[in-house]
Amino acid sequence: MADGLLQTNIKSLPLVYRGKVRDSYAVGEDKLLIVTTDRLSAFDVVMAQPIPGKGRVLNALSNFWFERLASIVPNHLTGIAPESVVAPDEAEQVRGRAVVAMKLKPIAVEAVVRGYLIGSGWKDYQRTGSVCGIELPHGLHQAEKLPEPIFTPADKAELGQHDENISFAQVMERIGPAMAHRMRSISIALYTAAAEYAAQHGIIIADTKFEFGLDADGHLRLMDEVLTPDSSRFWPADSYQVGISPPSFDKQFVRDWLEQQPWNKAPPPPALPEQIVARTADKYREALRRLTGHDLDEEPSR
Repeated sequence: MADGLLQTNIKSLPLVYRGKVRDSYAVGEDKLLIVTTDRLSAFDVVMAQPIPGKGRVLNALSNFWFERLASIVPNHLTGIAPESVVAPDEAEQVRGRAVVAMKLKPIAVEAVVRGYLIGSGWKDYQRTGSVCGIELPHGLHQAEKLPEPIFTPADKAELGQHDENISFAQVMERIGPAMAHRMRSISIALYTAAAEYAAQHGIIIADTKFEFGLDADGHLRLMDEVLTPDSSRFWPADSYQVGISPPSFDKQFVRDWLEQQPWNKAPPPPALPEQIVARTADKYREALRRLTGHDLDEEPSR
């Protein structure tokens, strides 16, 4: 797998879904094998080349956060070893990059929490003085820390489409006021706990998105991925400055390179140069090292 895993080919289980990054397979009626590949999407288009090690980084980071934040909200993990649910000759496809998860009823809302003014939030603020309808103080600058984290939910789009911001009132209409308030309070608690921990390890978590689902008993559980460079903006604290968009521990090298290409942001994407792939892989691994204290080969088995 040194060259990266672009797509799984597991025959021993039924394929349920291929997303931008993850391939999911049915394990019986009530569980899923979720494999994090090395695919990378930018501008909602999946690149033709994998980023070696990326899937293992995302899997290790998510597992780290699931364990660390379990006291705030339960999650979808079962603790079953992924290698035990596939054929022996398929074990290498899942080792270090997969989990066996409960099959939940997904809540079709992206639970986005913002702690800093960046991205679409900054554009919204420049235009309206608010972010997703939440009024903010006058005079804030790009990348400035907000007075307190804000919950700015989004409509979970189909593969290849952009998520769209929605109001909290719309969330209440969709899932009911009680569940909407619970999801908001849990999301902010998760972000706050993670941001405090990350700050001690030289990383600012500017914003992140969580996904939730309901288990068979109707209980809310955290699912999918958690606080990874794919679902969050991680900034190095030592180079952070208000007023500019800071560098991040993710696919920024890819985005920056793509922006300079004669490409209309529709498939097929241009082929990525080797140095862009290598630098992106290094950034993902650096985030893992800073947050967990382990590199991929040192990551303890779970």
